[in-house]
Amino acid sequence: MRIEEGFQPTPFSEVNAYLEDPVLPSLLRRLVPNNAFQEVDADLNRIGSEIVTSIRALSDSGKCYPPKLVQYDQWGRRIDELHTSEGWRELKRIVQREGLPGIFYERKFQEHSRTYGFAKILLMVGDTNEIFCPMSMTDGTARVIELHGSDEMKKQIFPRLISRDPNFAFTSGQWMTERPGGSDVSLTETTATTTGRSHEFGPQYTLNGLKWFSSATDSEVSVALARTGSLQDGSRGLSLFLVPLRLPLIRGPNDPVPSPTSNNVLVHRLKNKIGTHILPTAELSLEGAEAYLIGSLGKGVKNITPVLNITRVWSSITSVGYLRKCLAIATSYAKVRAIQSGKLLLKDAPVHVEQLASVNLLYRALTHLTLNVAALLGKVECGKATVDEERRLRMLTPVAKAYAAEKACAGMEEAMTAMGGAGYMEENGFGRAIRDSLVEKIWEGTVIVLALDLAKVAKDPNAVKSFTSWTEAVISSCPSDLESRISPSLSALREAIHEFSGCYQEPIKPLIPRPALVLAGAIASSVFLLEHAIWSHKSSEPTKDLDAEVFRRWVTEGDLQSAILAVKRVKSGPQGRIDANSALVFGSKAGKAKL
Repeated sequence: MRIEEGFQPTPFSEVNAYLEDPVLPSLLRRLVPNNAFQEVDADLNRIGSEIVTSIRALSDSGKCYPPKLVQYDQWGRRIDELHTSEGWRELKRIVQREGLPGIFYERKFQEHSRTYGFAKILLMVGDTNEIFCPMSMTDGTARVIELHGSDEMKKQIFPRLISRDPNFAFTSGQWMTERPGGSDVSLTETTATTTGRSHEFGPQYTLNGLKWFSSATDSEVSVALARTGSLQDGSRGLSLFLVPLRLPLIRGPNDPVPSPTSNNVLVHRLKNKIGTHILPTAELSLEGAEAYLIGSLGKGVKNITPVLNITRVWSSITSVGYLRKCLAIATSYAKVRAIQSGKLLLKDAPVHVEQLASVNLLYRALTHLTLNVAALLGKVECGKATVDEERRLRMLTPVAKAYAAEKACAGMEEAMTAMGGAGYMEENGFGRAIRDSLVEKIWEGTVIVLALDLAKVAKDPNAVKSFTSWTEAVISSCPSDLESRISPSLSALREAIHEFSGCYQEPIKPLIPRPALVLAGAIASSVFLLEHAIWSHKSSEPTKDLDAEVFRRWVTEGDLQSAILAVKRVKSGPQGRIDANSALVFGSKAGKAKL
């Protein structure tokens, strides 16, 4: 039989990533004021169509391939020429023209600009080959310069970081990670030595050291931590610097591009990663690189914090964006794939729809969590947040990042298996999405690192109180007729809040940070879903019954119950569990197992 003969599978099709999304149109209508929503809705409608057509075609084309590093020319001279793919460069131009990260700083919609921009990112991320990694760091660098940069940095560098013109725009990296530690920067080896000169951008220094991971090696600038104090000072001896990758940094449009080694930034090698293959991640040597101090000496960790907070929100949105694409593909496939001798579409098979519904429920919960955190970020940046909202943002930033990364990957696998063998094919994009999304479990902090960060924040009782008071206020605002329908779920949520409120009482149990973070993620996502259900009910939205059902299911069928049990187990478990863990992992000689 010829391949053209016999049964021919019907390809799935997507029309518009935004209009077909089960969450965003309704959620944005609630979060964004009506006068702004009309423009936001129209723009997302436009980009939603382009995502599944021109942008996806580019991202999947042969124009997108891994970068190549040429360290030496034929005469043995060090040149460090980095060759990125045509597709990578075009994707960068596309997102810059789309106003990412420019939307956040134009602030046309004030605090709602963050919500709008991150919704756009959520839609695009699955089809943009991890281009948002450097754009997230560009966003963070823009914020740092806006807050702490010198006048000339604000005048000459900041406009380029937020520009929509690809011919004018800069991208930025963020150089923190070194060989002694990832998220722990206390042993940073890179040193900064003053030249005694004052550059137009600020006090001039030379940097010497090695940065172990650089995910924006093709950028124009980077922010970097370097030691200006002693090693004994730990992280308190670090300062923050703006580093040009090439000199001169500012040049005319017709001026030649300087040599890649013109600022003594040498590329040791490109990283061989599990995913994000198109992204040029490298090990860099700084060998007397010129740099300019940002902010005060010894305040490097504090001054780079906006970068970390912003990139963590980007990371959480990225995880959800990959899940969105996988769910959309699996849902579209169910509409055309027939079973039982072609008599029944998958969309009409209850057991199949049950599987898709579980992934859909997860997507809804994570979208509400991450976009509401983005909305808090917008309020804080625009000075519209209360003190309690500022505290909530500080708590929920690590929670959203860790929780979304942890949960989204499992949901993506479920969406893939819902297509059977067809889902395992590279052409669908599942493979790249899953491989690329795995980095979100590590980049900008693993779950453990973020759990410890949350524990640090929660040492302030006012932070935990701000969180729990908000959850209780939302529950209390539930109308009585809605409350009667979801009463068991509200009781379960109250139990979860009670358990969480006692997680950080001194002395903190050594094993409590991770289950406490997971519980916080389950609680926060549930409360955001409840907020939406209450709004939908009061507004008599067509989806009000479904919105209530989503909240009910997420509380009873999500991982809230398992998260409560995990916290209870750690709180009341035997003291010998730590020794037993060591014995399980490393053998009985590693510790006395008190079972």
